[in-house]
Amino acid sequence: MLLLLLALLPLIGAIAPALAIRAGRNAAALAAGAVTLAALVILGALAPAVMAGEMVQVQIDWIPLLGLNLNLFMDGLGLMFAGMILGIGLLIIVYARFYLAKADPMGRFFVYLLLFQGAMLGIVLSDNVLLLLIFWEMTSLSSFLLIGFWRHLPEGRQGARMALAVTGAGGLSLIAGLLILGDIAGSYDLTVILQNREAIQASPLYLPALLLILGGCFTKSAQFPFHFWLPHAMAAPTPVSAYLHSATMVKAGIFMLARLWPVLAGTEAWFYLVATTGLVTMVFAAIVALFKDDLKGLLAYSTISHLGFLTMLFGFGTPMAAVVGVFHIINHATFKAALFMNAGIVDHETGTRDIKRLGGLVTLMPIAATLAVVAGLSMAGVPPLNGFISKEMMLEEAWHTVWWSQPWLVPALATLGATFSVAYSFRYIVHVYFGKKRDDYPRPPHDPGVGLWGPPAVLVALVVAIGLFPAVVAGPLVEQVARAVIGGDTPYYSLSLWHGVTPALFMSITAIGLGLALLSAHRQIAFFWHGLTLPDAKVLFDQFVAGTTRVAVTFTTLTQNGSLERYIAMFIGAAVVVGFAGFLGFAFVAGDRATTAASPMAIVGWVALITATVLVLINHRARYLSLIYIGIVGLVISLGFIHLSAPDLALTQISVEVVTILLMLLALNLLPKTSPRESGLPRRLRDGGLAILAGLGVGGAAWAVMTRPLDSISGYFWENAYSGGGGTNVVNVILVDFRGFDTFGEIIVLGIAALAIFSLLETVGTGASGRRILAWQPDTPRSPEHHPMMLVVATRLLLPLAVMVGLYIFLRGHNQPGGGFIAGLVISIAILMQYMASGYQFAAQRLRADHHTLIGLGVLIAAATGLGSLVFGAPFMTTAFDYFSLPLIGTFELATAMLFDVGVALTVIGAVVLALAQLSQVAQSAEKQEVVATDEAMDVDPSRTEGQAASGERGQ
Repeated sequence: MLLLLLALLPLIGAIAPALAIRAGRNAAALAAGAVTLAALVILGALAPAVMAGEMVQVQIDWIPLLGLNLNLFMDGLGLMFAGMILGIGLLIIVYARFYLAKADPMGRFFVYLLLFQGAMLGIVLSDNVLLLLIFWEMTSLSSFLLIGFWRHLPEGRQGARMALAVTGAGGLSLIAGLLILGDIAGSYDLTVILQNREAIQASPLYLPALLLILGGCFTKSAQFPFHFWLPHAMAAPTPVSAYLHSATMVKAGIFMLARLWPVLAGTEAWFYLVATTGLVTMVFAAIVALFKDDLKGLLAYSTISHLGFLTMLFGFGTPMAAVVGVFHIINHATFKAALFMNAGIVDHETGTRDIKRLGGLVTLMPIAATLAVVAGLSMAGVPPLNGFISKEMMLEEAWHTVWWSQPWLVPALATLGATFSVAYSFRYIVHVYFGKKRDDYPRPPHDPGVGLWGPPAVLVALVVAIGLFPAVVAGPLVEQVARAVIGGDTPYYSLSLWHGVTPALFMSITAIGLGLALLSAHRQIAFFWHGLTLPDAKVLFDQFVAGTTRVAVTFTTLTQNGSLERYIAMFIGAAVVVGFAGFLGFAFVAGDRATTAASPMAIVGWVALITATVLVLINHRARYLSLIYIGIVGLVISLGFIHLSAPDLALTQISVEVVTILLMLLALNLLPKTSPRESGLPRRLRDGGLAILAGLGVGGAAWAVMTRPLDSISGYFWENAYSGGGGTNVVNVILVDFRGFDTFGEIIVLGIAALAIFSLLETVGTGASGRRILAWQPDTPRSPEHHPMMLVVATRLLLPLAVMVGLYIFLRGHNQPGGGFIAGLVISIAILMQYMASGYQFAAQRLRADHHTLIGLGVLIAAATGLGSLVFGAPFMTTAFDYFSLPLIGTFELATAMLFDVGVALTVIGAVVLALAQLSQVAQSAEKQEVVATDEAMDVDPSRTEGQAASGERGQ
């Protein structure tokens, strides 16, 4: 389980700096560093087994039906990337503590950093591709937060949006590709997928999967033409650039190329797509980097170039090229992270990153200059540093690569890319640190404290150590990683400074010589370069976004114009087209299931239903009359449920029908009693035709299902309702046990709907709507009796009876028709009638329970009941039951489902009464009644009248 702890520790530990910042900046940095260091310790404990050739695995079922499991594994490749993520991450935490200004929210910064760190660890340790995709998207989101950390800078916000848009789109592509790959392999576990090379490459879906996966990899690793987001991400603080753009985020795409190399590499499609993209990116970005005056801009394009370098190597598809790619991943992470931090030091101490305003810093900042020279020479590929070894090994592989029958093309372009790499690397060194001192630095330059130069110094030490002793320092790790990438034994190779007199040596010498020549002529070449009219990727991206936005706005304006009629017509029309297209696309075969003869009562009910429906259509403009007909429709459906032996459904239907009709009557009281004629004859004919087609389609689909043999799950419920749920009412057991989670979601939705009604009606009395309500006048004659005596007396008598009926229905629900939902509706109807008969003030004073509290309490009780089963190791919402005996009462059953039903009933009552209360308040405002507390429930109370008469007689 150490591997699981390793993957989750940064995500869980992200809360530590958020809490520690209250104790100061040092405490926040220590908290973040402690989390990363603890993860490094765990990684160190797991490393010996991986270095011995073992694979560390953790497998935990999460959602097995979807193939989504919490499966993790760590081989050599995962070990290397996890080491870079955590090792460089720890150095970045130290560096950031001294880099960020006092005004910067450091606690928030470290929270974002640890979230990103955890997401990257998830990518490199995931065995399940669905889990990997979750972490992949988490890196896009957390990097968005880090790149836009300086939210006060417009370029920071734009850079973050651009990075999220490009890498997020690539993530969608990767999702599709990995799903196809998992479908081909028959599993979404990487360890299984990696064993199915032949099946994957023989599949007709190999090329679509490859293209989609490469879309995700190329966007994440900033390959041409998706490179443009990376330079604009340089608006982030330098610690972010050093971390994301040297060893982590931009390497995620390279990681995926390496991880899937055993099953995707080795085909012509892989070679021409991957190697060509990498080669073009390497050369193009190296050329652009030479002419960037911003230090981070230069390093950004150099990063793109080296990512192209790695992509090209893995694209060659040979085991030796994969070994070189693995070695250069390590080398690039060391010198590039050091250079980014060095650029931050220059900016921090001089106040500028503009190369044209720098120079002569070697004597003013000797420590920074030393670090920059060593790391820069490694980036240029100068011996005896690590960058030289991997560059020469790359040139050797390029020398043996033939592209489209042209043996000279790849070596020539690789040498060209290496030439410009030398030129921009030496430009960073010479134009920043050498030359004449200036007297117009924005700030007096000086070396920073060890907090800023210490972290890059650690990486520079590795640059030198790997360069001088590559086989000792990096050899064992490269061997294990290469084995994981290749999927077998590695070819013979030598990690050493001297490989003999080879073509690669001469290519390297040529690149260094030409690179220095380019640097000496930089001013003249730069003048020519800046005179060229080249397309700006950022401008093209902005134009694309603007054009897409215009199309979206136009489409939205045409389709989302606020007309509910149009929305319904489009929805039903689309359903009709899809449904009939499916029906007409296949030969029709009639069902052979025997039908049941309709009884006379069923025919009468059907006629009544059709008649009521037609009357609703004919009289739809008369709102009260339509409501009556709709009530008839609901009543007939309830009778239909009874006829089909579904008493629970019938009780629910009739209860819901009564509640909704009464609430709608209250609402219609304030609305016009007739609807205006809004549609002309052509539109009504169109709508009628659409409705008929939709009705025929739904009816035909229902008929097709009912006339065919149906293998239903209902048999399982019949067999297990009593033994598994403790009840003989199968419907209720389904609601509170088998599908209790669905019911729980439904009562939450019901509560949300009631709160939405409350929110909408709470503000009706203010503003323009309030003025309209105050100006409202009844449009029909009003009864002189607001609270008729007979209605008040009847509802008073029925209230305790209705509550008793509700309790009876509630208690019997587990074994007889009933349950919490129906009981809640019955009690709600009784309360609703009190409001209607005796008035809002009278009923509200006596119903002391808060409506919001009832809803919340109901949901909490239902949730607590479901969670209680987890305590005893049972699935969520599992019912526990037993039988008990008491004198006089006898044997009876108690089930935890009763508590769940209590929550359902309370939620229903709270929702109905809350909606009723809000409608009543609006009605009071409209009728201009004074809100005065009174106990007088009836306009004419005989007892009160007799008492007043007796008092009068005594007075006489």
